[in-house]
Amino acid sequence: MYSGGSSDGESHDASSLGRLPPVFMHTGSGISAELETKRILLDIFKEKQQKSAEAGTIPSFYKKKPEDGSISHKVQRLAKYRFLKKQSDLLLNADDLDAMWVCLRENCVIDDATGAEKMNYEDFCHIASVCTEQIGPKCRRFFSPSNFMKFEKDESGRIAILPFYLYVMRTVSLTQARIDMSELDEDSDGFLQHHEMEAYIRGLIPNLAQLRDMPTQFVQMYCRIASQKFFFFCDPNRRGKACIKKVLLSNCLQELMELHQESEEEVTDTEQAENWFSLTSAQRICDVFLALDKDMNGTLSKQELREYADGTLTDIFIERAFDEHLRRGKSGNANAREMDFESFLDFVLALENKDSPEDVERKGPEFQRWVGKQFKGVWVLKGTFLNGPYGDVHQKWIEGGNYELCIEDVRDEIWDMVKPADPLRITLSDLLSCKQGGTVASMLIDVRGFWAHDNRENLLQEEEEPEEE
Repeated sequence: MYSGGSSDGESHDASSLGRLPPVFMHTGSGISAELETKRILLDIFKEKQQKSAEAGTIPSFYKKKPEDGSISHKVQRLAKYRFLKKQSDLLLNADDLDAMWVCLRENCVIDDATGAEKMNYEDFCHIASVCTEQIGPKCRRFFSPSNFMKFEKDESGRIAILPFYLYVMRTVSLTQARIDMSELDEDSDGFLQHHEMEAYIRGLIPNLAQLRDMPTQFVQMYCRIASQKFFFFCDPNRRGKACIKKVLLSNCLQELMELHQESEEEVTDTEQAENWFSLTSAQRICDVFLALDKDMNGTLSKQELREYADGTLTDIFIERAFDEHLRRGKSGNANAREMDFESFLDFVLALENKDSPEDVERKGPEFQRWVGKQFKGVWVLKGTFLNGPYGDVHQKWIEGGNYELCIEDVRDEIWDMVKPADPLRITLSDLLSCKQGGTVASMLIDVRGFWAHDNRENLLQEEEEPEEE
């Protein structure tokens, strides 16, 4: 099951949600403690009323976070504990979901034409009553009229039971994930910091079939690699914290949950390598970084980074990428002039997600800084095409023993692909709007990307031949 946490419905008790604040524990003088608490809260209320009266009609727009150990902080912790516990109790567990699936199958009808299991609205209401009797009222919210209308209906007004069941499973899974993340959100601001996201991923590892055999000594490094992709996509402004709502709705979480599937069940080596969160992918990234780090100091120099991807990336791209990451590096580091592991992960993520729809907003500013910095936001000027990013590609192409290119033909081909608003230059907005930005970017920064485009017809034919056989 797609789940962000345990599925037994009893995993969020007092031990998992944190212990109650000491002030709420029984001390033998509960009455006096309760009176004292009421007095303090009343004083706080009166103080706020007085401040509001003095401020006039202007409402307060800033509220200082309570200090650790204060009454307000303890009340906040208790309120959070009770809220998460209540939300956890409302979730369906694995047994409840199995029981719902049995109810759906026993009370549906078989479509004579397709053989699909379907139900009309009357069946839907009847199944709701049966599930409520067997499971309890917590499943009732899934059987609302609005939920029935969400699904595609046939000519008889029936919906398939499988999409509905998958909808219930995904809703339960995302709610469970939200509870787990909120539990780790120490300041309760709706954002996760790096160590909180790593803790969430660490808690998922035992429940993910493809990660159960991960070596213990690699767990910390894996969590570091996995969490970086969430921040790459969900923290575009690089504030060091990712919005929980964005994390839940991102493709990253779905990609991570694909590891629930048993590795023996149609999970090929290629699929594992393409999934950033797979153990194979994480080990590959670590091996690449260690191979580049010749002096083994934990960071990469500009010369070491040039060896990435067998040295096929252009020098001008490496220069811009290196300088941009250094600008955001930590000051005072002994290796402040070198790229650290987190920056290297961002570097790899940018290169491997050039065509990702989710990466459009993230990719644009990044490549503008990396490649188009010398053009002040303009990617390519028609008059300086050879002296710009493509100049390095052309040089590496010739050095690799390839045939001589007609520069004008390559330039015109790129212009035809992008169709810029200004015929004399390609801007970042042109590159994003043409829907082929990933292909153009690869042609301008990577000689392998240019080779793949130049041989696209042969590569397409090679992919189609096995299917014909």
